[in-house]
Amino acid sequence: MTAAATPSRFRENIAAALGDERLRGLSPHVQSLIAARAEAAARLPEFEALRDSARAIKDHALAHLDLYLEAFERKATEAGGQVHYARDAAEATATIVDLCKAHGAKTVVKGKSMVSEEIGLNAALDRAGIAAVETDLGEYVVQLREERPSHIIAPAIHLTRKDYEAAFRRAHRDLPADRDLSQPERLLAEARAILRAKFLAADVGITGANFLVAETGAAIVVTNEGNGDLCQVLPKVHIVVASIEKVVPTLNDVAQILRVLARSATGQGMAVYTTAAVGPRRPGDPDGPEEWHVVLVDNGRSAMLGGPFRDMLRCIRCGACMNHCPVYETIGGLAYGWIYAGPMGAVLTPSLIGVAEGGALATASTLCGRCEAACPMRIPLPALLRQWRERAFARALTPAGERFALGLWAFFAKRPALYRLTTGLATRALALVGRARGRFSWLPFASGWTRSRDLAAPQGATFQSRWRAKSGRVK
Repeated sequence: MTAAATPSRFRENIAAALGDERLRGLSPHVQSLIAARAEAAARLPEFEALRDSARAIKDHALAHLDLYLEAFERKATEAGGQVHYARDAAEATATIVDLCKAHGAKTVVKGKSMVSEEIGLNAALDRAGIAAVETDLGEYVVQLREERPSHIIAPAIHLTRKDYEAAFRRAHRDLPADRDLSQPERLLAEARAILRAKFLAADVGITGANFLVAETGAAIVVTNEGNGDLCQVLPKVHIVVASIEKVVPTLNDVAQILRVLARSATGQGMAVYTTAAVGPRRPGDPDGPEEWHVVLVDNGRSAMLGGPFRDMLRCIRCGACMNHCPVYETIGGLAYGWIYAGPMGAVLTPSLIGVAEGGALATASTLCGRCEAACPMRIPLPALLRQWRERAFARALTPAGERFALGLWAFFAKRPALYRLTTGLATRALALVGRARGRFSWLPFASGWTRSRDLAAPQGATFQSRWRAKSGRVK
């Protein structure tokens, strides 16, 4: 799977992912995150109440988003910062490139930011002759490999130690060729040495923001590696790039959401670093940037506010829905073909780039509900996925075979008597044909299932006939 994969080629991407042997090792990592979340939630008796509170906080903020954005801008400006609004990706990247050029920047260090990936910031900086260096370890490795992140909190979750080693040997050619990179600790030490030099040489630091606090004008960044802090305090200029829905009213609101964020993401009580930055360095401060800018990106969010996918704007990018999704666990994140993967990506991507390009992603779900059950913000992901499926079907974007099959099923489903007659006959026929082996290794219209597993032959009465008998209804 390469960065050239796109959402519109989702079915082809899936085929490639299923043939990628490395993804067979994805499941243990995902399962460990699931177990860690469960343990962390069990240790906090008020976890479910906190989920309700977090949902209410975000719903309130979204209902009054214009007011809280104005309050954030006012406070950030009072602290000496500068706030810039960008309607789309082009405006956002142009603003950031102009800021970098104004300071003669040649090198930029970046903290992990999904919205910067969304707007194509690294490519825009590269076109302007500015080198952008990802400083999160996972992001750094996928950048060296010219790939997209495959997970929100673990960008390189699909890679092995050997993949790291190969990327380092290819990129760090000035180091001894015979150096030992057989252990993770050695890989980490090499990355730390390389990136520390980048931090010290950088002209501009760019980070995302997990939260923007209207009460104080602060941008809050949550990390486990500390690279976000170095991006903020070492360069002369710090630029925060964040989407508009990141604003929340108060620090107390942030404190409540933080209690479900790390637990849902990695099973930690709190992330290692939670840093609030507001404004440039003040007299007497030991460190910090000389200029502090915040670029607020819309890029389709305003349109979502008034529509049926508004709930998706509650997302705090914890990745819990990905971890609990059996489809993501099987195909990984790169198959989704854009920035966001898993159930949240299948909802958000068509919201931002259109159903024609991203609508196929909604089919990547069993609608089992595990994503909604795990989501700390209680986003009704299965319901939103069904809405995208309906829209894609209405616009004839789904394959003709699928539309014909659904139309045929709908014809019978609207006629209960005919449905019971045909399904009863089909069930009896399958039971008769399959009675010898008790299972089928091939069936018409079911090859997608039987290609990798047998289908059990029907036994006994159908569910509907049993239900009618139990309820006393006439057969």
